Amino acid sequence: MTQASSTAQPAPPLAGWVGFIAMCIAMFMAILDIQIVATSLPSIQEALAIRPDQMSWIQTSYLIAEVIAIPLTGWLTRVLSLRGLFVVATSVFVIASVACSSSTGFASLVGARIVQGFAGGTLIPIVFSAGFALFPGRGQALATTIAGVLAVLAPTVGPVAGGWITSTYSWPWLFLINVGPGILSIVMGSLVLPRGDARLAEVRNLDLTSLVLVAVALAALEIGLKEAPAQGWTSGFVLGLFLVASACGAAFVLRTLARSPAIVDLRAFADREFALGCALSFILGIGLYGSVYLIPVFLAYVRGHGALTIGETMLVTGAAQLISAPLVVWLERYLSARLLTGLGFFMFTAGLALSAFETPRSDYDEMFWSQAVRGVAIMFCLLPPIRFALGNLAVERVPDASALFNLMRNLGGAIGLALIDTVIFGRAELHGRALIAKLGRGDTAAFDFVGLPSLPMPTQVSLEKMQLVRRAVERAALTIAINEAWAMIGFLTALGFLVALATRQKSGLRTGKAP
Repeated sequence: MTQASSTAQPAPPLAGWVGFIAMCIAMFMAILDIQIVATSLPSIQEALAIRPDQMSWIQTSYLIAEVIAIPLTGWLTRVLSLRGLFVVATSVFVIASVACSSSTGFASLVGARIVQGFAGGTLIPIVFSAGFALFPGRGQALATTIAGVLAVLAPTVGPVAGGWITSTYSWPWLFLINVGPGILSIVMGSLVLPRGDARLAEVRNLDLTSLVLVAVALAALEIGLKEAPAQGWTSGFVLGLFLVASACGAAFVLRTLARSPAIVDLRAFADREFALGCALSFILGIGLYGSVYLIPVFLAYVRGHGALTIGETMLVTGAAQLISAPLVVWLERYLSARLLTGLGFFMFTAGLALSAFETPRSDYDEMFWSQAVRGVAIMFCLLPPIRFALGNLAVERVPDASALFNLMRNLGGAIGLALIDTVIFGRAELHGRALIAKLGRGDTAAFDFVGLPSLPMPTQVSLEKMQLVRRAVERAALTIAINEAWAMIGFLTALGFLVALATRQKSGLRTGKAP
């Protein structure tokens, strides 16, 4: 049997591995770019004189473009072929990175970030689909493991990379760092990836209405989630955005299911294992992106650490991921995917729960084991679901399915971050007032938590002295709010354990069905 022409034929072993590694390098840089820019926004703001209220759009513009591009990856693969899409997307990503580094103001930077985000968004799912298209046999396990490890490792090493770049070089290098690896990937991919048949004629049959509907739905959802913590989930603006997202999303689903061929293969959700795998990907996104976000917030605003120190602390998770990945692959030979995935989400929940008891004095040592547990758990939560979600589908359906699988992880992360910000913004001030009241009553436990010496009764803390300790109280209040956020995402991540029990896969190592 042969594959559909939209999917590249299996390459010779060496050429296939070289091409796949080239694709993984480009994907890693695209994911890494998000985090290194996030940790260095103050440097960009100062250099380009950007207003504080505009700074969040440097990241939001990238993320909106990325989340719109991800579900379109399957269609783009059919139009350009696997090799063609990779070369075009990586080339555009490199050019946009150079444009970002050359920006002279807010408008030019955001414009370049939109292009960069759209190109980068296609690189993530195409790598996972390549793992099944290029290696339909035994090499598939190793290929998907490499892709999975790099996909979750990039956000972890991003802070240390961003901190090192800003402390050693200037802000344009946050983007120029993509150029060298990008060009190398383009050359390698062009030379060794198998040539698939492009279907440029399909562009004439593009369903523009569906394209607009999905773009508007995802953009409105992303903006609504960004604004909800600050403006309130029930504010008119936020509710309006969610209404637009819901209406356009529903119209997109109905229209897509009624058309053949569709711009996105939503019928893949009819496969039970794929649907459950996407649910697990969504839940993993909540915990994965939530933890990567909360650690820098705590270390920066409570402990006062810089980007480089924060990155060095977070390397514990990255090291644990690298150590556990081969262990997961080995265990998949003997244990069911259901058991491994359930164990992963159980450990991940435990690792999140361990972080819910931090104090304003917690630092590297106190955060070590919670990070190590989460790093090991992430591989159990990611690798088996990738294989039973995508490995049981016909190969020509994998590009669309891979896009949807990765989209769910991104959406889970976006919703998780919005909920985290809601907890932090909404609860920190309340905890601050409660702490002040306890200090005024001479509560020794409150004095100990805040890190202040107890004062003798009855004077306790005067108003003037309270002003001197305001910062200590603010740090303590923020710590409590962050602990609540850890507990919340731990509870949500625990749902992954229940979903894992619903899967039927006896083995995580499956090869795709021939079309």
